[in-house]
Formats: sequence, C-alpha cells, structure tokens
Amino acid sequence: MTKRALITGVTGQDGSYLAEHLLSLGYQVWGLIRGQANPRKSRISRLMADLSFVDGDLMDQGSLVSAVDKVQPDEVYNLAAISFVPLSWQQAELTAEVNGMGVLRVLEAIRMVCGIDKSRTASSGQIRFYQASSSEMFGKVIETPQHETTIFHPRSPYGVAKSYGHFITRNYRESFGMYGVSGILFNHESPRRGAEFVTRKISLAVAQIKLGLQDKLRLGNLDAVRDWGFAGDYVRAMHLMLQQDEATDYVVGTGRMHSVRDAVRIAFGAVGMRWEDHVVIDPRLVRPAEVETLCADSSRARAELGWRTTVDFEQLMHMMVESDLRQAEQEQRYADLALASSW
Repeated sequence: MTKRALITGVTGQDGSYLAEHLLSLGYQVWGLIRGQANPRKSRISRLMADLSFVDGDLMDQGSLVSAVDKVQPDEVYNLAAISFVPLSWQQAELTAEVNGMGVLRVLEAIRMVCGIDKSRTASSGQIRFYQASSSEMFGKVIETPQHETTIFHPRSPYGVAKSYGHFITRNYRESFGMYGVSGILFNHESPRRGAEFVTRKISLAVAQIKLGLQDKLRLGNLDAVRDWGFAGDYVRAMHLMLQQDEATDYVVGTGRMHSVRDAVRIAFGAVGMRWEDHVVIDPRLVRPAEVETLCADSSRARAELGWRTTVDFEQLMHMMVESDLRQAEQEQRYADLALASSW
C-alpha cells in the first residue's frame, strides 16, 4: 500500500529535498500551500507533475484540520517556519506564532482527525509526526558537543519558539501516546538555501565577484562556529526517524565544526581568489546575542537510524559556489543577448 506524506514548508530547501526523497521511495507526497502561493515558481517547480497540494496555514487551526482530514496522511513533516534567525528579532511575535504555536496547531489537527482523546484511544489510524527542531535551541551551550539531553539555552526569538515546538511535540507524545518526534538538526545547507543565510550569501557573492559584477562581501562575525552539513543528507534522517518502532528525538549533524572564516576561505579558494581582498567586516551584521559554538553529537542517530553523511563541508561549499557561478554566468549571457537584441 502506497504511503502518504504531508509536508508543510514543501517549497523550502528542506521541503524540496524531502519531497524528492519520499517520491523516490514510492510515497504519494502532498504539500501544504498557504493562500495564493505559487509552487510553480519555487524550488519544487520541476516536481509539480508528481506532487499534490492542499491549502493550509500554520496560523489557522481550521485549515490544518481540513488539510489533514483531506490528505489522510501516514506521515506529517512540519518543516514550515520563520527560518532566518536574524529576522526573528525583527518579527518576534510572528516567529512565536509560526514556529511555536504553529506546531501546536498541527499536532491538534492530527489529534482531532485521528480522534485521539485523553484516554489515548484513536478512532482512526495513527499519523506519525515529525517536528523540525533546531540546534539554535542549545544557544549558549553548556557542553560541547551537544546531544539529545543537553540543556537548552536559546539566544533568539527563533530559538525560543523552536524550543516550544520541541517540547509541545514531546508533551503530545507523552500525554496522548501520539507518534511525534523532533529532529534537532544542526545547520544544513545546499544550492537551494535562501540567499539571506550566510553560506549562500558567501557562495552568491563569490560568483558575482569572480565575474566582476561585485567587489566586496560584507559579513559580521567571522569567528562564529557551526556544524554545517548537506541538506540532502539531513532529510534522509527525517524519514528514518518516522520508521522506528518507538518515537524518540534525535540530534542530527556532522560532529565537525567550521567557522564563517573557513567558509569564505574555501569558497573564494574554489575560484582561485583570496578572501582577504574582498571580505569587509560590518558590525551591523552581528547578532544581538550571538551563538558562538554549535557541534552535534549524532551518535544515537548513527547507531539507531544507521544515518550517515555523504558530503563534507569543503565539498558542500564547492557545490554551492559552482551552482551559483553557473547561474550567474547564465544570467549574464541572457543579459548580453538582451542588450544585443535591443540595438
């Protein structure tokens, strides 16, 4: 019998890779689309023939109940979020509503559709739920590396809201017997990453500078350290978490740390350039409360899920630079053709 999966945030980086992965496994995949959003102009445009869509909004409980009831999924992956940490300082209330209360609304929708009450009985089949938790919940870390029982100390509205989503998922698992898990994913990047994120900001700038279309790259704290991996690897862990007999939470990351300085060095090196000639430090880009060091202990995921990474950090940065360079060259050719045709 073909499994059905419902993905919120299907047009995002993770949603697009997860949709591809589930389709390759024979799933029927549904994406939750809000309002007038046009998936044909997103990262999943080339998957349109294989995907189904349903309307829904994480800030509208009724729409989520309707969506879950219509799709009748075996698995729900909640990837929708205000995902850019600096933006959460500017839109703290919206971040709390989407990243925190939005998780509660999805869980309530599943509970209602399944008819789960306080006696833990369900009138219909069990729906398995995945919540996208974040390493930003660790924030001001008390130990390195961080694992499933490391205490949270979030340092942004984003991290605080994600912590609520994490704990409410655990609460529904313990209170109602629902199959709900949280993947505490460390930073994961790809050529599909949003342009506002530091790794993609770097790779885009390197491509522009290489082609002479830009001269400087402005960055904040070059000494901030992260555990960066490839998004395509991380969505496999999401799926594996929902295939286990018992629901439990997992930390997912590479266990290797790199600084922003490492990222710019590798990225500029990929095109034969010195980063020192082009990077400018801008104090305005430093977070109000910085998270200095994040590093994952993924030993549980490796042992119990059999999960492994396939792309290391240097390969990842090269992949992103090469993709953005190809795109920039193509855009430049189109611009040259347009200019030539105007004469």
